[in-house]
Amino acid sequence: MPSRYFVELTQPEIAAHFKKNPLVILAAGSVEQHGPHLPTGTDMYAVNGIAEAVAERLDGLVLPGSMVGVTPLHMPYEGTITLTPETYLRVITETCASTAKHGAKYLLIINWHEGNIPSLAIAAEALHREHGMTVVTAQACYVAADLFGPECNGLTHGGEIEALAVLARRPELVHLDRIDNSSEQTHASKMDKLRRTRSYQPVLTDVRSIAPTGWYGSPQPATAEKGVRMVRAIADAIAKEVTQIFRQLDAVQGGVGEIKKLH
Repeated sequence: MPSRYFVELTQPEIAAHFKKNPLVILAAGSVEQHGPHLPTGTDMYAVNGIAEAVAERLDGLVLPGSMVGVTPLHMPYEGTITLTPETYLRVITETCASTAKHGAKYLLIINWHEGNIPSLAIAAEALHREHGMTVVTAQACYVAADLFGPECNGLTHGGEIEALAVLARRPELVHLDRIDNSSEQTHASKMDKLRRTRSYQPVLTDVRSIAPTGWYGSPQPATAEKGVRMVRAIADAIAKEVTQIFRQLDAVQGGVGEIKKLH
């Protein structure tokens, strides 16, 4: 294929692709501050790189999802743009529903921003029940934490994992020479752990309650080479797992079996 991006293809190319493999991938990120060394589009660049790599592995198309997410937590800092959950939900649902009308049957949502999770869950449910799509959501940031957290000091806002994700795609936007004023790790990690538990979900007003300077971590060891390796590993893991999940869903939901074409 000339491209994996929906917006870079012609109508006949898209029509032919849907007949061959009706899988679309929505990349969900955000625009928010990431300290003095990473761009405000960090989450967007991270998830786009992973989505493109997964699309290559699964022969899918990457949709033009909203670059902006739900991130009121970061609004105290310049550089952050947030949508309300209601607006975000409608943008995601209507984007994917449009492709369903043209023949897309499988939807993989790949998300890098935690603030998007509740809205994406509601959108996924609606797209399945109201538009007949078979939907799986992959939380790529958590996959990254599982695979690379031990060697990158965990998943931290503005830390090594996020620096690696941008270095893999847009290294010129990463400024490791500007690293300054990281928040204290122990408190920040404790607060992040509090909001990432399965049993309890507190609501935090301001990112400064987690990291007083807006970010924390140790991105200094990050390199573009390691970033490429990380993105490839995340894409491999997501592609392998969601293929099996789609097949399981087909078995119990009466899917038409196109997922067998994925490889």
